[in-house]
Amino acid sequence: MRPSDDPKLIRELCEREFESHVQYRKKLPDIVDSVVASCRDERCFEHINTEVIPSRSAVIDLVHRIQDVLFPGYFSRERIDPVNLPYRMGQSITELFELLGEQIANSLRYECNRYNKPCISCNDVGLERAICFLKTVPMLREILATDVRAAYDGDPAAKSYDEIIFSYPGVFAIMVYRIAHELYMLDVPFLPRIMTEYAHSTTGIDIHPGARIGERFFIDHGTGVVIGETTEIGRNVRLYQGVTLGALSLPKDAGPQLRGKKRHPTIEDDVIIYAEATILGEKAVIGARSVIGGNVWITEPVPPDTRVMLEAPRLIYK
Repeated sequence: MRPSDDPKLIRELCEREFESHVQYRKKLPDIVDSVVASCRDERCFEHINTEVIPSRSAVIDLVHRIQDVLFPGYFSRERIDPVNLPYRMGQSITELFELLGEQIANSLRYECNRYNKPCISCNDVGLERAICFLKTVPMLREILATDVRAAYDGDPAAKSYDEIIFSYPGVFAIMVYRIAHELYMLDVPFLPRIMTEYAHSTTGIDIHPGARIGERFFIDHGTGVVIGETTEIGRNVRLYQGVTLGALSLPKDAGPQLRGKKRHPTIEDDVIIYAEATILGEKAVIGARSVIGGNVWITEPVPPDTRVMLEAPRLIYK
């Protein structure tokens, strides 16, 4: 008989494994104590108190609920038709109001408590700003329709508007940005940045909610696109993957001095910017109807109707 076939040996082996597991578990209380002690270290970060804090998962859920309202019938679980549209929309808007109002109130309350601000009746303000946001939904639907049409007009590979709405990461990132921008303009803390960073993690496209972007905006492919907080973009602008509209490198401790000031480029109407172009700083104003070639580096103004491109490199074949 092999040892592995002996029931007594098998049982002894199992018991030794169990005892070994118990011995390892006995080390956990010391680890717990050390982690708890680190939570009292002022150099580290934690949120262990009675302050309410916004829920990241709830904010992500809000993004998709708002998407259902902005593009009815595309992403909803239930079939929507002309007969049940008022009922479904009424249900969706009501749920959105409650959930959005709660998260806005939580974000306001958190800021008030953490930074010792005067009380502003966070619940009432949260509900008021939720109503203000919901009033923008028709406008958001209109401007997103121009973005979808711009994607269709600018991409010969697009077979239909439906394909673009369902599958284009650029359209999703732009949609989330436009939602977040409206909340940003309503001075809602936390939520706008959580939303755009969620889109960033999903699509690779990083658009700060503070940027100002006109209608018919199209990001083709999109991975690696960065658009900074004070960027201004006109209408009918097209970007390709890897484009950076960023700020120049800042000196040490310059953050507080420049926070809220213009630091990023301005892109005027009807501009096309090709892949991996880097445009930095507030002086970089790209004039209307200009075309910026791939891989260029720009920190100064570009006049309207200008084409900027690198000199063609010399290829070597061996």
